[in-house]
Order: sequence, then structure tokens, then C-alpha cells
Amino acid sequence: MKTRRLGRTGLDVSEIIFGCGAVGGLMINADADTRRAAVEKAVAGGINWFDTAAMYGAGKSEQHLGEALRAAGLSPQVSTKIMIDTADLSDLPGQVVAQTEAGLARLGFDSVDLVQLHNTIGAESKDRLVDVDTVLRRGGIADGFDEVKKRGLARFAGITALGDGPSCCEVVKSGRFDTAQIYYNMINPTAARPAPAIKRGQDLARIIEVAKANDTGIIVIRAMAAGILAGTASADINPRAFLTEDTDFAEETRKAGAAFAALGNAYGTRAQTALRFALSHPAVSCVDIGPASLVQIDEAIAAATAGVLPTAALAALNRLYETDFGRT
Repeated sequence: MKTRRLGRTGLDVSEIIFGCGAVGGLMINADADTRRAAVEKAVAGGINWFDTAAMYGAGKSEQHLGEALRAAGLSPQVSTKIMIDTADLSDLPGQVVAQTEAGLARLGFDSVDLVQLHNTIGAESKDRLVDVDTVLRRGGIADGFDEVKKRGLARFAGITALGDGPSCCEVVKSGRFDTAQIYYNMINPTAARPAPAIKRGQDLARIIEVAKANDTGIIVIRAMAAGILAGTASADINPRAFLTEDTDFAEETRKAGAAFAALGNAYGTRAQTALRFALSHPAVSCVDIGPASLVQIDEAIAAATAGVLPTAALAALNRLYETDFGRT
């Protein structure tokens, strides 16, 4: 497993990192022996980073990850996430610190390498959405993350760069956060390039370019589009799993079908091809996977070992983007 630099953190992170969320759900739903076997297999294969969050399994992911790592005697790099309660914005720094401490208690850790804002970012603060001013103003969310670092609860701070693309770019440009989790895959490449021919799907405002210019560590999420690119998703998938706007299962499936019709099976399984695509962008630090089984961990490690997609494959996808995946 190769490593890449995680932006200005200076940390070396494995190209594939282990996501402990509900998509896949291994660290939430599997039994204790399987969870331990999973972390052992991942670390043996070169994965050096595990990413969890307070909301994954209502805290079970953090608890189970900490237990599995202790049982295996392993101490890789770990990141977690907190969710701001927008019903009470009176003491944002205090809320950030308190939620970070709660996550650490579930993990059984004194500190983590990275703590991240899990809320989406947009024009106003409501539900899970926080606006840019709430993040960046004096006494805002970013000040809370500064306090977390000052207290030694985490070395670095990051955001989940979802919601409104330009708003996320504004937060990245502020320089207040060290990393960003960015939605980027074969059927929505707009985090990295313009795609005016593509008629449906959210425009993610080329945020990868913004993050690169600010030396922000780029953690790709949803490289397999919540399983659609891997061919494992069904039509009853929760629309929230897409994490982007103006799309649905039928549209995502159409695009995935066109992509694999163009690429064929020359680059591994569907999941491996999707992972290799995400790693093909040189600014990307790592790709976060959400394995559902031990076999999928091996599959992801093999994809990273195979390396980035060749130029011809990327060119074929670029031609698809100019025709809205064959629509025009």
C-alpha cells in the first residue's frame, strides 16, 4: 500500500483508508471477532487510517472501533466527526469541545489525529446544515476546533465538504481546516473538473482544485457512489446515501452503466475500477472505503496495488462527460 501526504498536516496516509460508517457497516453490524479480524486484515494490508463518526450507528462505530483496535493491539491513525446541534448555537466552541470529548470517551482514547465537522455547509443553519458565518465567525465552529487542538484532543481539524459547493469552497479557502472529505467519483467528477454537458447531478464547484491550492488534505468519499458503481446497491437505497442533489437511483445507475460499457472489465472489478479512478487524481490524498465484508478489504487493497487508471481509460470517461454519459 502506497502512502500520500495529507495536505499541510504532513502526515503520510495510506491511499485507501477504512471508513466505519453505515454504508458497508462492518464496524457497526459485525460481531466482535469479525471487527477485530477486519482491523487486523486492513493494517496487515497497509491501511494506516480508520475514519469513524459519532452518528455512525448512534455511537456504536466509535465504540466498536476502539474495542477492535485494543483487542488487536493496534494503534493506527484515527479520525472521527462531530455533528453540531443547530437548534442551539449559543456556545459553539463549547459544543465542539463537548462532542469531541464524548467521541473520545466512546473510542476509549485520549486524543485522535483528526476531528471533523460532519454537518453539511450551505446558506443557512438548520437541521444538519450550517452556514459559512456560523463556521467562521468569532465564537463560531472553527474557534471550537481551535480549542480542541489547543487542549490536545486532536492534532488536526477537518470538514465534510458537502452541501452547497461554493459555500464549502469558502470554508476551505479560509484556511481554518486542515482536511476536507470530498465527494468525487466516476459519475460525478465536478469536484475536480467542469462538466457542463452533464444535465443532472450536483455541481461540486471544483473544490478539489480549491483544496489543492490551499494545501488542504483531500479525503475522497463515495468513490463507489454508495455502492452503485460497485454494482451492490439496490433501488431501495436511501437517497441520503448519494449525499448530493438533483439525482436519483435510476440516473446514477444509467451513468454507471455507460461508464462500464466504455471501460469494460480491464481494470479489475467494478469497485476496483472506481477506486482506481478516484486515486488517479494527483491531488487526492486517500480514498475512504466502507467495507461490508473482509473480502472487500482485500479487494480495495488490490485496487490500490494495481495503481491509477491508465490515460486511455480516463480519456474514455472524459468523452462520456462531454455527452452526458451518452445522452447527447
